[in-house]
Amino acid sequence: MIKQKLTLAVAATFVLAGAAHAQSARDYISIVGSSTVYPFSTAVAEQFGKGSSFKTPKVESTGTGGGFKLFCGGVGVQHPDISNASRAIKKSEIETCAKNGVKDIVEVNIGFDGIVVASSKKTKPMPLTIKDIWLALAKEIPDPATGKLVTNTLKTWKDVNPELPANKIEVLGPPPTSGTRDAFVELVMDVGCKEFAAIKELEKTDEKKAKAVCATVREDGAYIEAGENDNLIVNKLVANPNALGIFGFSFLEENLDKIQGEAVNGVEPDFENIASGKYPVSRPLFFYVKKAHVGVIPGIKEFIAEFTSEKAAGNEGYLAGKGLIPLPADQRKQVAADANALKTLAP
Repeated sequence: MIKQKLTLAVAATFVLAGAAHAQSARDYISIVGSSTVYPFSTAVAEQFGKGSSFKTPKVESTGTGGGFKLFCGGVGVQHPDISNASRAIKKSEIETCAKNGVKDIVEVNIGFDGIVVASSKKTKPMPLTIKDIWLALAKEIPDPATGKLVTNTLKTWKDVNPELPANKIEVLGPPPTSGTRDAFVELVMDVGCKEFAAIKELEKTDEKKAKAVCATVREDGAYIEAGENDNLIVNKLVANPNALGIFGFSFLEENLDKIQGEAVNGVEPDFENIASGKYPVSRPLFFYVKKAHVGVIPGIKEFIAEFTSEKAAGNEGYLAGKGLIPLPADQRKQVAADANALKTLAP
């Protein structure tokens, strides 16, 4: 009974004191979120641990959606301090955060990434269009004869486009909790479907249904959810030369001895093409900071300073060496100033 009363008293103290209790319970930064941002965040965490008096932050790859779920769970030692993201935080996620007491959030745009469609180096490259990719992966597609929506039964890439090889459609990609999946739907699926007259007509009469048709991925085995571990996809591509994989550019950079990026709409997925905006499937990357934990969990301000420094995020920074596409110089300077000033998102 006495032990139970003490436990309740400690819990009550934590609730009353808020995050102020966290310092005595955790002396390292807890980071969750995007598998795409994970290698960049880990690199910064390692540099930070070596070059400061603070402990090396703990970085976990949970996927963007999973990261926000943990991040928005509340304020205090049991909740993460930072969430990495391969897309911007959604309004619904901000609302969830607010309901749980997480009201001051700092958004930091660290640079850009390309979403690549990759294959084993053992196979011949297969240049694709965004239209091809949508037609191969959408759950419903327009019947070429009638224009009516039918279940997608296309088996090979040659069925999709006569100029492509007769390889079985087998694409390994991220699950719905992943920011990479969100960005892939927005930048590929939502764009590719608009090239079909039947979808444009459907938009006029039922915009909601048209949106669902564009975004819904087939579930008959042509698209295989491979979890949040992008290295697993790389290994599966090596094992199956006819399969394709979807993940961030940094993983392509790290594995160029084993895999290759396919051109999309005639543009190769390389550093220069993504930085210039020529490559059509690119997106910004972020991390989000819980301001209530700054000054309580040691080292958060210093970690932000390291992540936004020129030596990390600049054109010649160590993150560029890992595949991050840096922001333009003026934008980098502004992002660093806002981040270090702990400028929060508007409510």
